[in-house]
This record gives sequence, structure tokens and C-alpha cells, in this order.
Amino acid sequence: MITHIEHIGIAVKDLDQSIKFYEDFLGTKCYAVEEVADQKVKTAFFKVGETKIELLEGTSSESPITKFIEKRGEGIHHIAFAVDDIKSKLTELKEKNIQLIDSEPRLGAEGLQIAFIHPKATNGVLTEICSHEK
Repeated sequence: MITHIEHIGIAVKDLDQSIKFYEDFLGTKCYAVEEVADQKVKTAFFKVGETKIELLEGTSSESPITKFIEKRGEGIHHIAFAVDDIKSKLTELKEKNIQLIDSEPRLGAEGLQIAFIHPKATNGVLTEICSHEK
């Protein structure tokens, strides 16, 4: 079951500059900066109510975030929904023939288990499901 919007991912060229903007705009401090090496991304998080804003900066020319920005420019990259049981949700999505990018969960930022649904299945919106399961 989907419990809430976990975060909204925003692709940025300059993480430090973007952190400053969001701190000024939101009136709150960035509470975590983390590099996820296997995804070639550096992230920064802000809490807004129950939802987080995740800023994403590519750390190499091969990063999906770098490629996204080259193709589409900076902006909203994905929306992430929290689920109680990511493996069960993935099984449900497979049974419904929903096209997935990840058929198995993988480790994401903040220690979350994550998986992405292909934008072709979601009207062009890259959609992530995530869970705090280990």
C-alpha cells in the first residue's frame, strides 16, 4: 500500500547553489547531503511537512542525472511514493504488467530500498517506490 509521497526529486546542475536557494526559499536547512556512488549522484534533502525535497546532482558525465539535464534541463526528475512492503508492491506491479525499470529493490539514498517504474507506464512521469525495509 502507498502511504504517502516520500519525496520529489529535482535534478540540478550545482548542488551547493541549489541548496542555498532552497534554504532561503523554504526557510529551513538542508538536513542531509549524501553521495550514492553506484548511481553517480550526490543528493541533498529538505523536509517539508511529511514530504521531502531531494536535490540531485550528477557526479559524472555518465550519471542518469547529468544525462537528464543535458536532454531536458534542470527540473523535476521524479516523484517517490512510500510503500510498506516494496517487494510485494513490485510483485503487484509485475502482475498488472506495469513496465518497470527495477524488477528488484536496490539501495538508495538515506538507506531506503528503491525501485523505479518506467515513465512509459506512468504518462511520462518517472515514478519511484521506496521503503525503509532492510
